[in-house]
Amino acid sequence: MIGVRRRAGGLFDRWLKRRIPPASRLTLSHRQIFIVPTRAGLALLLLLLIMLIGAINYQNSLVYGVTFLLGSLFWVSLHHTYRNLASLELHAAGAAPVFAGELAPLELNLIAPRHEHQALVLSWPESQPQQLDLAKKGEARVTLYHPTRSRGWFSPGRLRIETRYPLGWFVAWSLVDLDWQVLVYPRVISLPLPPLAVGGEGSNEQQMVEGTDDFQGLRDYQPGDSRRRLDWRAYSRGQGLHSKVFAEPVQTTQWLDLEYTPGMDLEQRLSHLAGWVMQLELAGQPYGLQAGNTRIAPASGERHRDRCLRTLALYGYEQ
Repeated sequence: MIGVRRRAGGLFDRWLKRRIPPASRLTLSHRQIFIVPTRAGLALLLLLLIMLIGAINYQNSLVYGVTFLLGSLFWVSLHHTYRNLASLELHAAGAAPVFAGELAPLELNLIAPRHEHQALVLSWPESQPQQLDLAKKGEARVTLYHPTRSRGWFSPGRLRIETRYPLGWFVAWSLVDLDWQVLVYPRVISLPLPPLAVGGEGSNEQQMVEGTDDFQGLRDYQPGDSRRRLDWRAYSRGQGLHSKVFAEPVQTTQWLDLEYTPGMDLEQRLSHLAGWVMQLELAGQPYGLQAGNTRIAPASGERHRDRCLRTLALYGYEQ
């Protein structure tokens, strides 16, 4: 039985992929929209059948009238429920990176170019449904959240968008794949920082790198030097054009090496490294990263932090 279900699910997924292929932008039409009666709609159909049989049996004109009136309303409701999804435009607007175990925020733009859309419900099987309305020629930007479990690239799968408007007798829905790709960093585990590697290479000498703290002297001007660092006084005395050189110590540079990181397995070691990256970035301390064949020079700042976390997230996948 389980094998039959898996085979049927695989066939349905392949059919759905051909009918609604992945795309970052999509406009819903009859090819993407499915519609069936709800339980309330099926109950109404059964009631109409019983009323019709009773009207025929007793030749009651009033029952005929009520039956045909409800039947007409049922038919009109079908078209209105379908229309409530038709022509809706969906644009995937991207997603920010998260750590494993957090909710991934997925940005979505919805546009109503032709008419209003009422009581739209968007959800994944593992997420909280979100309902919204759109006015005619209106636009809405919503943030949907999906849980994540492991590092690497994460795809939330097909988003279900449905409506039961206006009477709840039909449900119209579509399963759209907006091709979201979310970068998931390793889960953060905080540990005490490893012993400091002086100068970034384990030497005991205090090393200096170009910076903004201590004045070290002058050197010949080189194309690209900042004008604010030029020694105009020496230039006015005919001594040529020179640039001022500043430096700062790098004895507090912290090197993080995956090979020497403690942990029960690779994922735990990567989580320890992610925790150290966040600690060092919060403290404003320069740090470098060695993970396999990837070596990132010491630095600090958001771009450096994101580069290190990206390396840890994709370690083993892009080797």
